[in-house]
Amino acid sequence: MANPSDITVREAVNSNRSFVYRQPMKFGGRVVEDVCVLRTEVTVTRAGTKKKHKGIGEMTMGNAWAWPSRIPGKITLKLMLELADRLVARVQGAGLGGDPLQISRQIAELRESVTQEMVAEFKIAESIPKLAAMVASSPLDAAIHDAYGRALGVNSFQCMTADYLNEDLGAYLGSEFSGKYPGDYLSSAPKSTMPLYHLVGALDPLSSADISQRLNDGYPETLEEWLQTDGISHLKIKLAGNNIDWDVGRIVEVTRICESVASERNWKLSFDFNEQCPNEDYVLDLLERIERLSRPSFDRLQYIEQPTPRDLTQRTEMTVHRIARLRPVVIDESLTGPESLKLARQRGYTGIALKACKGQSESLIMAAAGAEYKMFTCVQDLTCIGGSFLHSAAIAGHIPTVSAIEGNGRQYCPAGNEAYMKQYAPMFRVRYGTVPTELLDGPGLGFEWKPLGSDES
Repeated sequence: MANPSDITVREAVNSNRSFVYRQPMKFGGRVVEDVCVLRTEVTVTRAGTKKKHKGIGEMTMGNAWAWPSRIPGKITLKLMLELADRLVARVQGAGLGGDPLQISRQIAELRESVTQEMVAEFKIAESIPKLAAMVASSPLDAAIHDAYGRALGVNSFQCMTADYLNEDLGAYLGSEFSGKYPGDYLSSAPKSTMPLYHLVGALDPLSSADISQRLNDGYPETLEEWLQTDGISHLKIKLAGNNIDWDVGRIVEVTRICESVASERNWKLSFDFNEQCPNEDYVLDLLERIERLSRPSFDRLQYIEQPTPRDLTQRTEMTVHRIARLRPVVIDESLTGPESLKLARQRGYTGIALKACKGQSESLIMAAAGAEYKMFTCVQDLTCIGGSFLHSAAIAGHIPTVSAIEGNGRQYCPAGNEAYMKQYAPMFRVRYGTVPTELLDGPGLGFEWKPLGSDES
């Protein structure tokens, strides 16, 4: 007998829009100056009914991050959008049904088929990375969760229990999770407020002395100005990972500015190497120098992110066990499912970075695994803007062990937030370093979607 809360996907359609950054962002040796946002809208019906319910999902197509390649970025972006369109076309006629996690698993199988089909058809010189495929399909996954909650008239995060789901986590994570559900690791309501992690990109000016010509667009233009305007207390610093003198100097200067602007704040830092470190010793040497030259920088360090290359089947000698004795070491680019989590833990990683761009289902499943294994857990974004940022914030708000949320779309692409400013301005105009995630407690993914194709508010 069908579960009365099950849904069937009837229709799905994609649209997209591009936004130009107000200033470039550099990470991992790559510079990004614009972003394409992909939106997927689905129509579903509940078991035994013909009434249609809508759901929406959006995500920034961060191809420079998800698919670093010798293939030009314009081409990898087109291929990711093509993959998303083919997947939506395949889903429309497939009659996919069940709970959102089951449908997500069915979509993953179709996605694998589509990627193989595209590699052969377009004679792509390399395989489409799983991470890129996950990003391309993440709006579809989000839309299904959104439609599911709206069909039931509740917040979708509240539907991850045995009362709604047909299978427990054992179906996704193995027998040790039998009898457990994602809802066991989630809060039914989001936290009232959360600190926001501000990004210090490798090209970002720290003070007025770093600016040759001002933008004068009404937004802060230096780290000093952001700290004064937004009251930020959490900073994520993008580092080179292959130039220790520059990395140390950058960290020391960031801390000096923090002390100058507001020494009384409870500062937290994270260091992001974006896979660029040659070995574990590089990070240990950097930490030793930081501890000696700028003890506040060392004391404020909350976690270290992905120093090793993303392919964990390569460079098997490169572990992070020694680093993890000092601070949590978080896996990001490498985390694409249970097998990669297992490899990461074997290499010494003690934390995980959840991202809405990898899929709502994947985020909830990995959040459960991280909590069960007592791993440090954070939620990061992919310069998410508008609805994609609100989605990411909702994930962070519902996971008890996540203490802060990353959100840098307001820094680099505020134009992408305009449609949401009338109803959700406090989520994008940060005050006192926090955002009110309590606003994200509505039906579906928790908020009302706004038009993608215009700046209407």
